[in-house]
Amino acid sequence: MFGIETLGGNAQAAALVGVVLVEAMVLYVGYGALTAALGPTVRKAIGGE
Repeated sequence: MFGIETLGGNAQAAALVGVVLVEAMVLYVGYGALTAALGPTVRKAIGGE
């Protein structure tokens, strides 16, 4: 997918860890933005404040 299979063993492992870390950060930021944008609307819909 990213061409990391052409790297050596240690470099491949480091690249894979880096890719997973970046993916986790993107998901964290995306979830936070989604929560901030939709949180008040969902709270109103379920009868909260």
